[in-house]
Amino acid sequence: MNRAMAKPSTELLRKVSLFSDLDEKDLESLAEEFNERRFSAGQKVALEGEGGLVFFVVESGEATVEVRGEEVGRLGPGSAFGEIALIDRRPRTATVTAATDLHTYTLPVFVFRPFVEARPQVAWKLLEAMADRLAVAEAR
Repeated sequence: MNRAMAKPSTELLRKVSLFSDLDEKDLESLAEEFNERRFSAGQKVALEGEGGLVFFVVESGEATVEVRGEEVGRLGPGSAFGEIALIDRRPRTATVTAATDLHTYTLPVFVFRPFVEARPQVAWKLLEAMADRLAVAEAR
């Protein structure tokens, strides 16, 4: 039985600040590029220092974010992470662990790059996200 993989709703994607300014047509085409991933409670989703080639959006569940072994945040429905991996291939800056069963959608970098190149408003949002991330890191 070949059933289509579930895709994120445009409502979920609109909650992600990177995509909040996109029109419905762009959100629909972007949603088609995501893949569904599920994680069990306690499972590592991303590892600090490892290469990251996908961006994650959380559909349901909760995850913890740790930097150098210290919890620095929690993620829940509508949260997204991995945007740095979409810009360059630098290692992950944090470890993300499923605190509960976690339902996510992932977007590979090779799909994201051309999407952003065609939509300057997304590139600007990425710059803002990077500036926010830098301010948080400097405050640590």
